[in-house]
Amino acid sequence: MTANPFDLTGRVAMVSGAASGMGQAMSLAVAEAGADVVLVDINPEGAQITAQQITQLGRKAVVVDCDVSDSEQITSLFEELDQQFGRIDFLGNVAGQGVLASPTELTLAQLQRVLQQLVIGRFFMCQQAGLRMLSQGRGSIVNIGSLASTTALGRSHIAYSMAMGAVVQMTRELSTEWSASGVRVNAILPAQVTNPGLLKRMEADPNLQQQFLSGIPAGRMGKPADIKGLSVLLASDASSWITGALIPMDGGNTAMNAGGTPGHRPPA
Repeated sequence: MTANPFDLTGRVAMVSGAASGMGQAMSLAVAEAGADVVLVDINPEGAQITAQQITQLGRKAVVVDCDVSDSEQITSLFEELDQQFGRIDFLGNVAGQGVLASPTELTLAQLQRVLQQLVIGRFFMCQQAGLRMLSQGRGSIVNIGSLASTTALGRSHIAYSMAMGAVVQMTRELSTEWSASGVRVNAILPAQVTNPGLLKRMEADPNLQQQFLSGIPAGRMGKPADIKGLSVLLASDASSWITGALIPMDGGNTAMNAGGTPGHRPPA
């Protein structure tokens, strides 16, 4: 009988931002496929809720309170990983936030904070995971980017877009450096996925949701659960020849020309 290439039984995953949103969905997805999971978040209470769902699946879940912009905390995080599991097979770099400020008002302190969290912290996570994966001869890393990695959003997103552009190039460089040693590095680039912060912004601007939807041919915003299938694919042997890829998760946003018109949508 052919082995299931999506099976993650016996694998160890680490996911940042595991208390909510896409980080939580990714954590649950790899656990459902058989992996044990290290759940990383600055909200340990929320991560414990994720952990409870994972243990109900019969998998092991370890919660670590860690700010992924702090290198000392990341060092302690990987020491905990070594003590608990002694290996890592998959890293999902999900946690991190930007700041909204126009190019003329963005302070250097704000920019440095965003770059520290989304670029430097993520690189150190990749480096620590990569060292362990290289010694094993295998492993998979997924960085969460954004469509803002490769296109401009405007609306005061300059710090976020700069950081996400760096995440894309980091992904490509690490893939190029490590793929021959069995370590794959890919990026998922979501469009607008609903989360508390985005919902608050849409409540404050009645036109914002329709603006988003006008660029999404699929006719709906993204949901955190939309990342689950991609997470299992990229964590598993089913994607053994996929590395250095930038995979849109965007309901068709990237494919549609800026002057395009979404096709007919059947009534709900």
